[in-house]
Amino acid sequence: MISVRVHHYRDPTAVVLALDELGGRGLSPRSVLFIALDPRGETHIAVADDAGAVARLRVGDKLTLVPPWQGRYFHFDAIQRLPGGGVVWNGDRRLAEAGCPGAVACAVALWLMRQSDRDPERHSRSLVLGCTPHQTGSWWTASERGPTVDLHASGFDHAVAVATGLIARRAGEPTLYYAPLDAVKRGDLRGSWVPVYRSGLGNVLMLERRVVAGGLVLSCERGLVEIDVTGLPDRVGELAAVEVDAGLGVVGRTGGDTFAVTRGRVEPWGLVDLAPAVLVAAEKGLADLPAALQ
Repeated sequence: MISVRVHHYRDPTAVVLALDELGGRGLSPRSVLFIALDPRGETHIAVADDAGAVARLRVGDKLTLVPPWQGRYFHFDAIQRLPGGGVVWNGDRRLAEAGCPGAVACAVALWLMRQSDRDPERHSRSLVLGCTPHQTGSWWTASERGPTVDLHASGFDHAVAVATGLIARRAGEPTLYYAPLDAVKRGDLRGSWVPVYRSGLGNVLMLERRVVAGGLVLSCERGLVEIDVTGLPDRVGELAAVEVDAGLGVVGRTGGDTFAVTRGRVEPWGLVDLAPAVLVAAEKGLADLPAALQ
């Protein structure tokens, strides 16, 4: 059981100042479990409050947790700094109705950069957060004061940063799309997407929240596919493909062989009503996951 402390801030400026202060006192990205906005636009951040637990906490562990609050909260799923600048975040589509999610995402991205400067060995461009039920949206902005592009307005969501740009799925399609970094920097996220992979297991419903050792798991209608994204944009290799029960998805990993597996309801637009994940060890990677789920 992880002891959790909740911090509450009324505006994004307070988030910037508070994260810097907490970072100076030892708060690390792995300590941050959930970030959500309430209907008033105020920010709630849940952090692990036990130094011993934090030392053992992995990304996959976060995905198994339940938020420490109840009621109407709109959660971030992941916040990612892009090479060369800019921020992408995924989360509840209702975030756009609650205050300034872009300012909060930029505050977190700035904190991640400063934490990396303090401790280069723990360099992190992304913050993965707990698993909560909602319809996912994806957004990009160049800066706190810049315009925000809602990728899901063009059908793209579950955006994940890679070394040379962004990848995302498109609702109702078996295809994975890629936007090159130069187009992302220009904010050209309507017409710059190109198809780079087509799943043989039906529509892509969800993407793993970050790339792990060059691999990324796609949760599809009839199963799971792990792809190698290191060859983008020229090549996407398929590392493994397995059939699993409809509604199962992979949101993250604690390493190469332990997967954070969630369950949701399959809808034409994606996988919804996600449950907190459970960790499943698969000795030989994704190919062994169906047997491990038995």
